[in-house]
Amino acid sequence: MGNAVPATGEFGRLLLTLRTRAGLSQERLSHAAGVSVRALADLERGRSRGPQRRTVQALATGLGLDDDTAAELERAAGRGRTRPRPAAGPRAHSPLALPRDVGDFISRGPALARLLALAERTDSGRSAVSVVSGQPGLGKTAFAVHAAYALAPHFPDGQVVLDLHGMDPEPTSARDALASLLRAVGMAEHAIPAATDDRSGLLRSVLRDRRLLLVLDNAAGEDQVRPLLPGAGRCLTIITSRHALAGLESAHRSDLALFRREEAVELLSRIIGPERIRREAQAARDLADLCGLLPLAVRIAGQRLAGRPHERIGKLAAQLAQEGRRLDTLQVGDLQVRAAFALSYRQLAPAARTVLRRASLAAGGDFSPESAALLADLPVDEAARYAEELTDAGLLQSDASAERYRFHDLLKLFATEQLATEDGTEVSRAALDRTAQWMLRRATAAALRFDADPHENSPHGDPDPVGAPADRDQARAWLETERAQWLAAVRHAQATGHHRQVIDTARAMHWFSEFNQHWELWVELFQHGVEASRALGSRQDEAVQLNFLAWSYNVCVHDPGAALVTADAALEVAREIGDRLQMGWALGYGASALQRTGRTEESIARLREAAVCLADQTSVQGRLAELTVLNTLGSYLRQSGSLEEALAIHLRCEAICQAEVPGRPTELITVYLAAIRQQIGNDLAALGRWPEAERPLQQALDLFETTSMAAWAEPTRLDLGIVLRHLARYDEARRTLLAAHEALRKLNSPRQAEATAELRELDVRTS
Repeated sequence: MGNAVPATGEFGRLLLTLRTRAGLSQERLSHAAGVSVRALADLERGRSRGPQRRTVQALATGLGLDDDTAAELERAAGRGRTRPRPAAGPRAHSPLALPRDVGDFISRGPALARLLALAERTDSGRSAVSVVSGQPGLGKTAFAVHAAYALAPHFPDGQVVLDLHGMDPEPTSARDALASLLRAVGMAEHAIPAATDDRSGLLRSVLRDRRLLLVLDNAAGEDQVRPLLPGAGRCLTIITSRHALAGLESAHRSDLALFRREEAVELLSRIIGPERIRREAQAARDLADLCGLLPLAVRIAGQRLAGRPHERIGKLAAQLAQEGRRLDTLQVGDLQVRAAFALSYRQLAPAARTVLRRASLAAGGDFSPESAALLADLPVDEAARYAEELTDAGLLQSDASAERYRFHDLLKLFATEQLATEDGTEVSRAALDRTAQWMLRRATAAALRFDADPHENSPHGDPDPVGAPADRDQARAWLETERAQWLAAVRHAQATGHHRQVIDTARAMHWFSEFNQHWELWVELFQHGVEASRALGSRQDEAVQLNFLAWSYNVCVHDPGAALVTADAALEVAREIGDRLQMGWALGYGASALQRTGRTEESIARLREAAVCLADQTSVQGRLAELTVLNTLGSYLRQSGSLEEALAIHLRCEAICQAEVPGRPTELITVYLAAIRQQIGNDLAALGRWPEAERPLQQALDLFETTSMAAWAEPTRLDLGIVLRHLARYDEARRTLLAAHEALRKLNSPRQAEATAELRELDVRTS
């Protein structure tokens, strides 16, 4: 090229000339340079006259310019950057200029992309607003500043950042904030009006013809920021706040999330260097997890390690693994996780603080408004309102579909610290006592709806009859959702000597436990039941609870050794007190354990003895026990080769189930009937009567699915898939076996290996 250079403000014409010579469309140059089509169009039309140096370098690379031509392009851009500012433009050395960008900033790609798209749409004539919110420590300010630098080419009239001090005891007033902004855009002090509304109107007027990026950092609330927002024009305002600012109209929203683990490790790598990460890769991953993937915590951990280059990552991870020291460890210089949380905590009303502190006592990963109310000793509606406020303040996380809440791990530690400091041991113990008593009464009443005895499964004893589950479906939903809470209540009751409540709850749960056999917690529950029975010296309760425990060892954790020892203990106690019903159950559970260890003949002998024991039982419990024993006996006879006898026993069970159980609860009998038909189908399959086997297995599967019993349905689905394979209906067999395999894997069922083998066999047959 010659030496002719466009005059100041002519960067666009030079860019257009160079792009045309290169034979590139705006779209192709956009792809090559990483600059949006909209930004290129603005540059070529002169709307953006002085792009930043890195943008010019990207364009030069995309155009394939030689050094001299690239230098000319940069000089043209430089003259555009240094053009004289209008009287009401941003000051050359504004106190509200962008702070330093974080050099090791990572992640947030989707959020940045959304802001870029928003910036490109500001040509519509209406200034855009984006709210960046979330819990303390997510890096909202760092994100906003980084975004401002990235978006700078779109806003040639400047970028302004104003800290609104939303977490201070007295946040910046809208009036004072407007004065700061007006001064930053070049207004003389004497020209700034006194009234807030007049200042707001003047700011909108000044910004109407500008392309300015405004960052309002650390906002306290909607009322503070509304007067600061540009109106007509092509500005973009990014607002950061720990509050959701849900009342702010027509705002785009970016709720920053926690890091993914790989992102957290990448930040550590950028701070301390990749070599240290490579040497201790697992320790780095553990460290990220212990930081709760919270950006502030990860940064603090990284800065600590950077300041101590001789220390191993594993050492810091070990320190953080001690919950009592974790928040103490997560501080370096003036960066502290605890201090970040405390800023938000101090803003709360006293009752909201109480809800936050007491909620840290809730068991499990999440909690309901009812749990929060019990712990805080507040009405449910009031506790729910405060939980919502805490969510809006970024101190709790709400469930997407249910009215439930959870803590970030580090925030729960902070709340626990405040609980110890402000409430103390006695208040905490009273809160746990109150909650445990209520939870046990509700759990017992809900579980009794599933009892085999129709006289027991009517609702009674609930602490809140008006709000109690109205039917079995609601009772099941509550018991499943709140299982962490009621199990914690059982532990608390056991530890504080409320043994009768423990026994009553465990007894009530027995029949309900059939619906969730894959829960390993049943072992713990029934262990507590045994201990409570022994503490009270009740041998009858001990026999019952030992039988429940033997069942859970057999079915829930697949430990036949422990099941046999426990069943034998139950049998000994039952014989001592002459309880033939519990003797029958104990013999049956012991037989199941023996079968699981390959001692089939001993197992069958015990089942025959159990059947004799139960033959004279006339109660609902007794007849159901007999059905259970006979159904199991038939199954073991089939496995030992006595196929016809097995089928005969199962057909007898079906007849009993359909006609002979007095006062039978419909849903429970449906479950028994499904279990029996599963066995009938397997008997017919073992006899080679494959076409006849399909119907009872399909009936059983349908019944189990109707009652939402996955632990029973999926083994039945596997049995049906085997039958379909033998019927040479290979496509149906494959679909059925694949579904069963995946479900059995999730249930941690020992039959998943069988499903794998069946799929392999199917592959052989169809290859």
